[in-house]
Amino acid sequence: MQRASSTTQTMTIAGLNLIKQALSIYDSDLNLVVANNRFREMFSTPEHLVQPGTAFADTIRFLFANGEYGIISQDNIDSFVQDRVNLALAFEPHYFERQRADGRWISVEGSPLPEGGWVAVYTDITSAKRQEALLRSRSEELSDQVLQHAEELSATNRKLEATVNALEEVKRQLTDSEARMRLTAEMMPAHIAHVGPDRHYTYSNRRLSAVIPERPSNIVGMHIREALGENAFISIRPHLNAAFQGKPSVFEFNEHLSTRRIRAAFTPDANDAENRGVYILSMDITEETQTRVALQQTRRREIAAQMTSGVAHDFSNLLTIILGTQGKLQRMTLPKNARLLVEATLGAARRGGTLLNRLADMTAQRAPKLLPTDIGTFIADLETLASPTLEGKVTLIIENNIPQSPLLLDPAMLQDSLVNLLLNARDACGGSGSIFLTAELIQDTWIQFTISDTGPGFSVEALRHALEPFFTTKGAEGSGLGLAMVYDMTKISGGHVRICNGDAGGKVILRLPLRKAAHPLTPGLALLVEDNTDLRGLIRDMLTEMKHTVIEAASVEEARKLLEQLPDIKLLLSDISLEGDATGVDLIRNLPNDAIPSFLMTSLPHTDPLYIEGAARAPILPKPFTAEQLDLFLHPR
Repeated sequence: MQRASSTTQTMTIAGLNLIKQALSIYDSDLNLVVANNRFREMFSTPEHLVQPGTAFADTIRFLFANGEYGIISQDNIDSFVQDRVNLALAFEPHYFERQRADGRWISVEGSPLPEGGWVAVYTDITSAKRQEALLRSRSEELSDQVLQHAEELSATNRKLEATVNALEEVKRQLTDSEARMRLTAEMMPAHIAHVGPDRHYTYSNRRLSAVIPERPSNIVGMHIREALGENAFISIRPHLNAAFQGKPSVFEFNEHLSTRRIRAAFTPDANDAENRGVYILSMDITEETQTRVALQQTRRREIAAQMTSGVAHDFSNLLTIILGTQGKLQRMTLPKNARLLVEATLGAARRGGTLLNRLADMTAQRAPKLLPTDIGTFIADLETLASPTLEGKVTLIIENNIPQSPLLLDPAMLQDSLVNLLLNARDACGGSGSIFLTAELIQDTWIQFTISDTGPGFSVEALRHALEPFFTTKGAEGSGLGLAMVYDMTKISGGHVRICNGDAGGKVILRLPLRKAAHPLTPGLALLVEDNTDLRGLIRDMLTEMKHTVIEAASVEEARKLLEQLPDIKLLLSDISLEGDATGVDLIRNLPNDAIPSFLMTSLPHTDPLYIEGAARAPILPKPFTAEQLDLFLHPR
């Protein structure tokens, strides 16, 4: 699209340069949009004053200094320029003729544009003026010549009229094209801009604040460092410098203040290699990244499952044999030393069985089960569960900064993770110290849990490998699977885990995507998306019995059209597998978190990647189900 737009703009400018009249177009802010070569030649305008974005006032000031408006006191220059600016801002159609300082005559015709701004056409009419003077001085004695000049003037007028008509058509096309381009640019969910060689914006749509919250939207004329902020500018600066050297790039970076993941594309402006600018396209891909991370983790788990599933069966058989034979030996009369050896062997075999179960939990593709969860109640239950495990003088200090509003979480998965982290922190304290658990929302994008302790902190080796399976600092007492399981469960939910050292000890930060739970559903307009006609009719009857009014779709395309046309939809229930390539997961992926309460249903196994991704985004009801099960699913008691 960008390449096509650039080609259209180049062809338009080439067409304008063929016109004999000088032409300039200014937007509603009186910044130059385009000026043809004849404009530059007629007024001897320097290069920097015919660049897009040049202020109208700067051009008037140059023409004044160049004697274009005759002899006027320098003391009145500011007043003169302001009068011209005020006249231009009025956007009134006008036509006048004036004599320039070099004695030549020009006509000036200005016409406002529908979207704001105006177009002005300047015509050299010196020849016509001279003919008029000649007619006046020699009309009686040169009647034949007067007639000839009158015919020439008539022909010139006809040519001028044809040129004006052509300019009017060009102006109309430019106006329509500009309106379409502006509307398209503003509707796109991305920031589109152009930066000049001085690193100042010459064009930008108003979508920067949608990509990077709390940044300004009206940034034309602003330096890119000021517009993006220092942190984001540091991240993009190497790519920007390369683009100014003619090297395009597409890359991703984290905007730390807003915690957003941004994808940016820098394309050098090929139209002017000497004063090269850069076109910029950037978009927020935070949710896409969360989904991508979850799918990557699923693939890793698939590989791990394939590697371990074959070994697990034989290993389980061997452990069964060992436990059986050692059990028989234990019932025999044996010397004391032999009995101790039997007990040690049994202990090792049981520990091997525990390890095998934990490996099965880790490699199995467990999908998140999202439920409306009150964080205050959840943390209170967690404290009740964890407090008895704290030994000696270890204290647990909890700070919950999350508002009382239900959030969609897998409470069992999250509780397992946090208990694991709390137990690790307890072990790090060595019998005395403090453990701190803080819960908070980050930039209305993440739920963050921070667990820190007053222990010795992580070693350099632990900081590098703590999240890897089987790495442990506890010797024979540790399996090395605790933090790896926390990491795995968090990634499969679209979140991430970071370990570091704080001021007093170790620190683990766990983040999950913020998904707000829907308020209790009341009867209203429900959108049912199901491609099986018979099943759709059955589910429609179930929803109708729940007092919902039902509209139906069989594909994602149909559902999206209904969502656009009917803003009163209060409930979305969709199958995952639908007509066409798009799925129910695709349908809800682009919906805002709090737009419409969304629910999925499917007959896919819980190990299917689509099931896992869908479960990280919305509650899922497995098929088949009864009316009572659907009612309880949509309206939990």
